[in-house]
Amino acid sequence: MLEDRVREWKAQFWREGLEAGMKKGRKQGLQKGRQEGRQEGSTTEARNILLRQLRRRFGEVPTEIEIRLNSASREQLEDWIDRVYEVETVEAVFD
Repeated sequence: MLEDRVREWKAQFWREGLEAGMKKGRKQGLQKGRQEGRQEGSTTEARNILLRQLRRRFGEVPTEIEIRLNSASREQLEDWIDRVYEVETVEAVFD
């Protein structure tokens, strides 16, 4: 009888531990997903700002440059944003 009760407790504690672990994992996953989403959104926003600045300053942006922008990091995009009004040509932004 005691042996059966101990097995029940072990099973109950295992289920409770599993549920708690899953809840914690979901919470961490949601937090990580939100953080990644904010970072991706921030990078997209920087890319859009840079494209708009380039178009206003230099006119049409070559496809090669748009491709380069699509693979750039947020930090790189910020560097280029700062250079838009310091240079004379669209190509010089990326030198």
